[in-house]
Amino acid sequence: MSVQHEAPSEATAEALEVWIDQDLCTGDGICAQYAPDVFELDIDGLAYVKSVDDELLQDAGATTPVPLPLLQDVVDSARECPGDCIHVRRVSDSVEIYGPNAE
Repeated sequence: MSVQHEAPSEATAEALEVWIDQDLCTGDGICAQYAPDVFELDIDGLAYVKSVDDELLQDAGATTPVPLPLLQDVVDSARECPGDCIHVRRVSDSVEIYGPNAE
């Protein structure tokens, strides 16, 4: 089990971004169920993040901003992901705060 911080409150939330490691993705789609505006399964059966313009970002390591209203859904996606492949990090210093490499 990965180390993860408690869910943030809106008052303490910083700018965050999220990305998915497709090498670890199991294709369960839990992330797309929690946050369909941020995650989507592609034809290859793997999950990817979507841009703010709803475009599927298929480049390895592609990131997208985490919209504040969807922050809890994205955090829940990272926590529930069976592949442990969702990474949420601060934009300011790239430190992962939710996901398998969370400090």
